[in-house]
Amino acid sequence: QVQLVESGGGLVQAGGSLRLSCAASARTFSDYAMAWFRQAPGKEREFVAAISWSGGNTYYADSVKGRFTISRDNAKNTVYLQMNSLKPEDTAVYYCAAVPGLRLGIHHWEYDYWGQGTQVTVSS
Repeated sequence: QVQLVESGGGLVQAGGSLRLSCAASARTFSDYAMAWFRQAPGKEREFVAAISWSGGNTYYADSVKGRFTISRDNAKNTVYLQMNSLKPEDTAVYYCAAVPGLRLGIHHWEYDYWGQGTQVTVSS
């Protein structure tokens, strides 16, 4: 069982930055691929970014490529999402997700564990 706790959300103006963190309780955090998803009101949960167990492989949604960076610190059992040049359309609840293994999935059903989410609001 893995517990995930996100933090770092908030209100920011367009063009600003935020860094989200996700702390994991996993005994062996490095056994898990990690990802960030987001869900805006009235919309389906969508993939944002994923990172492999070692951090050596990453994958991004086209909508955030070049603006967001996913990273992890296995010594701290934490994954991060650095979000720059934020836009109002980035407003959503952001969720951290984990799955054991090597594959970087882009669908929410590919992940076994989820955090409770953190709200990000970008004002225009």
